[in-house]
Parts: sequence; C-alpha cells; structure tokens
Amino acid sequence: MTKSITAEEFDRMVDEGQDITEFIIEDSICQPGKGDEPRKVNGTMPSWLVDELDQEARHLSVSRQAIINMWLSEKAEEKRRMRAVAV
Repeated sequence: MTKSITAEEFDRMVDEGQDITEFIIEDSICQPGKGDEPRKVNGTMPSWLVDELDQEARHLSVSRQAIINMWLSEKAEEKRRMRAVAV
C-alpha cells in the first residue's frame, strides 16, 4: 500500500533530496517514447550552432547528441501544446 502525502510535502521532500520511492505508484509511471525504435537523422548546421550545442553539452556534462535530443523534444512539445490550444 502506498502512503499519501500532500503535493507540498512531496515537493519539499524532493527539494531536500529525500527518498520518495514509497510514495510512487508504479502503475502510474509513464515513460513517453520508451518503446520507440531509435532512428538515425543526419543534419548540417552552421559552426556557430555546433559551438552553442557543445557549450551547453559541456555545461550540463552530457553529449552533444543529448542536447540535440533535448532541444528538439522541447520544441516539439511546445508546438504540440500550441496546436492543442488552437483547436
């Protein structure tokens, strides 16, 4: 049985780095795209953009590919939300 707490208590625990696993309902976990088959995409971009990607990747200690995926997914989600509002 999963314990119940308020959203404020949950947020405080997360902010303080406490263990929150006892409050997570496993059946409710959603991992969008988890089953998606990866596909390769090639692209050409100006060197200033590659430099920006590399700078952000270094800042976050991740790969350039991770930054590209993150930025593209953020933009796609933004567009998806805009389309949903327009309907």
